[in-house]
Amino acid sequence: MPLLYLFWIYSGLLGLLVGSYLNVVIYRLPRRLSTVSPRSRCPACGTPIRPFDNIPVFSFLWLRGRCRTCGIRIAWRYPAIEAFTGLLFVLSALRFGFRLDALVAAAFCAGLVALAGIDLEHFLLPDRITLPGIAIGLAVQPWLAGPGLLSAVIGAVAGAAILTFVWGVWYLIRREHGMGFGDVKMLAMIGAFIGLRSMGVALFVAVLSGATAGLVLLALGRFGFRSKLPFGVFLALGGLVALFFGDAISTAYLGLL
Repeated sequence: MPLLYLFWIYSGLLGLLVGSYLNVVIYRLPRRLSTVSPRSRCPACGTPIRPFDNIPVFSFLWLRGRCRTCGIRIAWRYPAIEAFTGLLFVLSALRFGFRLDALVAAAFCAGLVALAGIDLEHFLLPDRITLPGIAIGLAVQPWLAGPGLLSAVIGAVAGAAILTFVWGVWYLIRREHGMGFGDVKMLAMIGAFIGLRSMGVALFVAVLSGATAGLVLLALGRFGFRSKLPFGVFLALGGLVALFFGDAISTAYLGLL
């Protein structure tokens, strides 16, 4: 088997394992619990999960989505995040090849998945992910093929400045917080990893997808004009689209101009 195929397979398996850990992060970090100990256990009966019952995706299918001890249903979120993270790791390997760029892209994807999962459930984007993410995104730029340290710094600053400006305007008009500063730091993290141009693509996709979701929910009667959307979910979507397609999208847009 060619070495490249083994690299893709290894990336997918590593992504599944990382996705399993991200489930722990999503559940425990907002609750201020350690993500390392104690070992995973059923939230209903408290029974520690045996290693064979903790194999990503496979164990969920083998147990038919239920706890082996008490039989309570296990949420589909767990295997979905494991499988999605595995897919993102494979896409990182395909997109960037056998280089450090692929590892950094995979780590960036993992951070976005964790932030989206936490924001979806808690409307929270923890500093313990976003702030180290900004630092790591900037620190690795000298060893990557692109976008370069200058673009990453400008992208991080511009991302934070744009959403801070939006927050300020909204507060002056409505006298209420339209978004949290977690969104500001998350967009800065995105800019630190993928640079200024791709950060713009990420923000555009986030705003477009968020507005579309809001209109659909409003039409279905599940959303009010004063309801909140977890904007971090849409920032994560924008970050993923920009990571894999940002250069092509921004080049095509600039070509139109």
